[in-house]
Amino acid sequence: MQKNILKTIQKQKPIVHCITNSVTINDCANILLAAGASPIMADEAEEMEDMGKIASALVLNIGTLSRRTAASMHIAGKAANARGIPVVLDPVGVGATTLRLETAESLLESVRFAAIRGNISEIKTLDDRVRSSHGVDAAAEDALGAGEEALALARRVAKRLNTVIAISGAVDILAAPSGAAYAVHNGDALMARVTGTGCMSTAILAACAAVAENPLAAALTAACAMGVAGEQAKRRLTELDGNASYRSYLIDAVFHLTDEALDQEARYELFE
Repeated sequence: MQKNILKTIQKQKPIVHCITNSVTINDCANILLAAGASPIMADEAEEMEDMGKIASALVLNIGTLSRRTAASMHIAGKAANARGIPVVLDPVGVGATTLRLETAESLLESVRFAAIRGNISEIKTLDDRVRSSHGVDAAAEDALGAGEEALALARRVAKRLNTVIAISGAVDILAAPSGAAYAVHNGDALMARVTGTGCMSTAILAACAAVAENPLAAALTAACAMGVAGEQAKRRLTELDGNASYRSYLIDAVFHLTDEALDQEARYELFE
């Protein structure tokens, strides 16, 4: 794992521009602040060119997509590409509706992405371009097929789209176009009981990409950091706490997380 990415974020305070899910926008902003980054949550088309001039990274999240925000995403993505800053796509529920799938396909054609992060069903949809009947969560049959299938899928899509692919799940699978891949074993099942942990993870990935040597190093650090934070948050829970407390403890854990603690607690394996 690349050293000192978290410390570099705190030092440089990269501006992460997020056109993101309105359900989770506050949590995404707070997790970025906790990590030491500077969030901007703008989605008006007339602002996109100006935002592209000051941002250090861009997140495009289609969780609560509209025609208006889709247009803004295209402008922002092209502006980010022109400046050479990393763009991260979160194709939330991409298989649920025709609008989401068509928007994702259009973005893939017009914007270069440093990384794409989603659950296994979302990445499978990007791979075969076929709509599925499930919503924003991974389909049960896809989750059951994770493992070697997820690794092969991540590598295949990473090579075809020439971007890092990060598949979230009980074990996160990350792959680069070169074929290099990681499995990250950190995390806790309670993370699935809080709306927005995936969106927050994507935001952290973008912050890491703003300062990391390459997108795969950024994806690995982000996946391990969120997983470790999830485990630390679980350890703080009392019998009276629930998912609302867990959400707060998760953000607190990111706030206090250091590179040294991450090195000690991260659990991952490399596949050449």
